[in-house]
Amino acid sequence: MNALADALSLAPSERNHLRYLAKITGGECSAHPQPTPPRHDVRPSVLETLRLLEPGIAVVTNRLGDVLAHTSGYELVMGGTGLLDADKPNLTRYVFTDPGARTFFADWDDVADEQAFDLWLAPSVENSEWLSAELAPVSGPDFTRRLNRHVVPRRGVLRLNHPSGCELRLLRETLELSSDAQQLVVLLPADEKTAQGIDQLRQRSSGRLRAIS
Repeated sequence: MNALADALSLAPSERNHLRYLAKITGGECSAHPQPTPPRHDVRPSVLETLRLLEPGIAVVTNRLGDVLAHTSGYELVMGGTGLLDADKPNLTRYVFTDPGARTFFADWDDVADEQAFDLWLAPSVENSEWLSAELAPVSGPDFTRRLNRHVVPRRGVLRLNHPSGCELRLLRETLELSSDAQQLVVLLPADEKTAQGIDQLRQRSSGRLRAIS
C-alpha cells in the first residue's frame, strides 16, 4: 500500500483513506461489529496543551466531530451559533442538522464534505457506524450522498459568518493525536480584518477552558 501511495504521490489524508479502503476490501471490517459511541476522555497533557494555547482558538475533537475540549477563544468564536449548547457538542451533527450552520459556515458545502469524509477516519468502524446510523434519518441525502463519495476534500480557509456580524477567515493547523484517535485543531486569523474582528469579540465577551467528558 505504501508503494502504491508513493507512486500516486498521495497526501497523508489520502494515504489514510487508502489504508481504510484496503481494510474493507481485505475483509478486516467484514465482521459487522455492533455500532458503539466513542470515548470522550481527553488526556491531561492534551488539556494542559490547550491551557497553554489560551486565549487562542483551539479545540480537541475526534473524527466523528465530537467537541471534547476547547479554549475560551473557541467558545468566543462559536458562541451564539448553537454548536456548544448541547451537553455533548458534535460538529458533524451540527453541520447536517442545525439550519443555522448553513449560514454560519460561508462555505457550507465544503465543510459538509469534510465532516462526512472524516467519518471514514473515525476512532473505529463501530463508532462511525453509530453516528452514521443516527444522522442518516434526520439529515437525508445531504449526508448520505457525501458519506459514499470517498473523495478527499480540500481543506481551505474556514470562512465564518459570526452571529455578531463579523466575517471571520481562519487558517487551520491540525495536530494528530493518533494514539487517542483525536486531533488538536488551532484556528488562526487569515487576515488583519479577522484579527480585528476577534479582538472586538474579546472586548465584549470572556470565557474559560471547558472540557467535556
